Amino acid sequence: MRRREFVALLGGAAAWPLAARAQQTAMPVIGFFHSATPEAFADRLRAFQQGLKHTGFVEGENVSIVYRWAENQSDRLPVLAADLVRRRVAVIAANSSTVLPAKAATTTIPIVFLVAEDPVRTGLVASLARPGGNLTGINLVSGELTAKRLELLIGLVPGIARIAVLVNPGAPLTEITLRDVEPAARGMGLQINVLNASTSHEIDAAFATFVDRRPDALFVAGDIFFTSRRVQLAVLAARHGIPMTCGTREITEAGGLMSYGSNIVDANVQLGSYVGRILKGAQPADLPVMQASKMELVINRQTARALGLTVPDKLLSLADEVIE
Repeated sequence: MRRREFVALLGGAAAWPLAARAQQTAMPVIGFFHSATPEAFADRLRAFQQGLKHTGFVEGENVSIVYRWAENQSDRLPVLAADLVRRRVAVIAANSSTVLPAKAATTTIPIVFLVAEDPVRTGLVASLARPGGNLTGINLVSGELTAKRLELLIGLVPGIARIAVLVNPGAPLTEITLRDVEPAARGMGLQINVLNASTSHEIDAAFATFVDRRPDALFVAGDIFFTSRRVQLAVLAARHGIPMTCGTREITEAGGLMSYGSNIVDANVQLGSYVGRILKGAQPADLPVMQASKMELVINRQTARALGLTVPDKLLSLADEVIE
């Protein structure tokens, strides 16, 4: 073989790995789209990454994640959704507040949601078994738990008649939350007073009304904004001596009285697993919407004592965790 031909052959051989790498699929990119801040939800993010790992994906090794946090500014959601679409991410992971802007931004990129309300009622999917379209995900079924939360509250706080219901008017699912809580409260003989808050200042203002109206208890709607402001809520509830029930354990851990709802950490593991399945080729239209698999009752006994309440033995036996 002549020297020139031999050198050319070596050059071609050296190029083979480069050509092979060029033909390989680039590292997939996930768009993680959340309405709050990363500091307030570090445990949920770790759970999401754990779910990805269950399906063989590790951030920085074989998958990349682009994070878009709205920092509780709802007006930013359409812009952030459009940015993820423009980046052509492989799949978008969205929470209750971000899923509708994501859905409005794309009909082709798969969207995996973690939502508190029935996704069929809200028009996200055609059915739970066969979602259709480009969306599927996890349903926390918090709306269906509203009556149970009120029942547990009555069992812990005897003689209550007036309840303040704190909602975020800017949240897309607030109307549905009110449709659930109002008839449930009436059925139990409770009067409700709806208070709106979408900023920290408005939370302060809502609690200021307690001086005049003096409700017997506070029902905090299941909204990610309130979870991000859990310390503020717990401090104000303690200051006003108001028993507070909510749907997420984080608020109870911060000092709320009681929570009953889905295990959020476990649900975020499920969210990550579903995203991983889509990265492996599953179609959202064919993946049934999963119901959150774990419900938990958490009671803060320390807060109960501060409020002068004795937790009945029946509730203690039902509780998944009692904070002492």
